[in-house]
Amino acid sequence: MSAVELVAAFWQRMQSNDFAYAAELLADDYRLDWPQSQESVLGPARFAQLNREYPAHGRWQFEVLRIVGDAEQAVSEVRVSDGVQHARAITFSTVRAGKIVHQREFWPDPYPAPANRRHLVQPFSE
Repeated sequence: MSAVELVAAFWQRMQSNDFAYAAELLADDYRLDWPQSQESVLGPARFAQLNREYPAHGRWQFEVLRIVGDAEQAVSEVRVSDGVQHARAITFSTVRAGKIVHQREFWPDPYPAPANRRHLVQPFSE
């Protein structure tokens, strides 16, 4: 299975909200890095527990916008929502021996467009 296929399967399992089921696709030495908060999650069990304990207003929904990559690397862009919170995750995944071994994930916050470039840009909606 290529990294792209494995990451697609991972997000499909995340959609089930059974985070232990999703964690079955993670290697024993799995590491998730969040550069924005300077945190790492080590191991599939902690990954599953973190997602189970994360404050939510309802079931998490994961909408995969795109996945690109090759046999060992994949980048996914995913919309995540619990019905109240809305976010986007950009995740760089590394695969080894049929498991995700490392993810580096960015959660960009939306912000209003600066006025000083209005003459150069056009707004869009998704």
